[in-house]
Amino acid sequence: MTTTSAPARTPEPQEPPRPAGPPDRATGRRTAAAVAVRVNRRAVVVCVGAVLAVLVLALVTLALGRLGITPAELPAVLAGNGSKAQEWVLWSNRAPRIGVAVGAGAAFGVAGAIFQSVTRNPLGSPDVIGLGAGAAAGAAAATLVWPGVLPGPVGALVGAGVAVGLVLLGAGRGVKAPFRMVVVGIAVGAMALAFVQLALARATTEEAQVVAAWLNGSLLSRNGGHVRTIALALVVLLPLALTLTRRLQLVEMGDDAATALGVEPGRTRTLAIAVGVALTAAAVTVCGPVSFIALTAPQIARRLTRSTGPGMVAAACTGSALLVGADLLAQNAPWGVQYPVGVLTALLGGSYLAYLLVREWRKGTA
Repeated sequence: MTTTSAPARTPEPQEPPRPAGPPDRATGRRTAAAVAVRVNRRAVVVCVGAVLAVLVLALVTLALGRLGITPAELPAVLAGNGSKAQEWVLWSNRAPRIGVAVGAGAAFGVAGAIFQSVTRNPLGSPDVIGLGAGAAAGAAAATLVWPGVLPGPVGALVGAGVAVGLVLLGAGRGVKAPFRMVVVGIAVGAMALAFVQLALARATTEEAQVVAAWLNGSLLSRNGGHVRTIALALVVLLPLALTLTRRLQLVEMGDDAATALGVEPGRTRTLAIAVGVALTAAAVTVCGPVSFIALTAPQIARRLTRSTGPGMVAAACTGSALLVGADLLAQNAPWGVQYPVGVLTALLGGSYLAYLLVREWRKGTA
């Protein structure tokens, strides 16, 4: 009796292995290049919490005051069934103010995250390196010194670009000398504010009063045009910032490591700085140079999420919550006078800046 052996099975073609991506900094493991970006659950919780905080603060802002709209009355007003006074308060007064606070806070937060990532220094925010003051000087030049030559937003963008250019030039080695950038930025900011004072001295009394309030960082008398301006800036610039997140995270590891992983550090920094300048200019255009939101929002977001990298979304949500909350406090503080929101953020942010300076000095990085 003969036995026949089964014919050998032809092996099925195997899919070629996917190229390994860069090692994850938290686990040290390599991930496939085609796999979606890993989601940080803690960051998602922080972002959702910040968004809920913004909603609660917005409702409280609408409800407080003599002409406040309570949450129970809000649906009827939104549907067009409220009184004329309520509709004016909602659509012409408080809603634009809240909308600008949300948008500008997000822009400041993302800009701060970008500059702190690029400089690898918690002090490298647009406030400290003179970028906000440069944008204010550009806007003052366009509206007071040479009116009609450039629109105010374009003037703010040009001023911010000139300020960051002077900082990079004065630092010598640019972003590779982060503490030198801070020192030069303080000097550039002082010169920009001196130019603003010169512009105010040449203006009429009414113009000077309006511009002086705006230079402190104010959300008073905002309108739908301001909301559309900051919304358009975020729609265009926020996706660009998000596309740079992974590359900035690799650049934070050092130029050699980033180059080995296929990222060009110089090009990445240039693109990131351009986006940060544009975001800062847009925010300054609609509410003035509100101090220290760009400094504190990314720091708070990083500590809450415990994640590496710039964390653009968390910084944006935190910045919105901080600015809406600060404006609520500025409007309803018990000192009897409604100060611009920038005065309050400067008071709180200055204390935080002093803490950061002392901590960096003790670490020996300053």
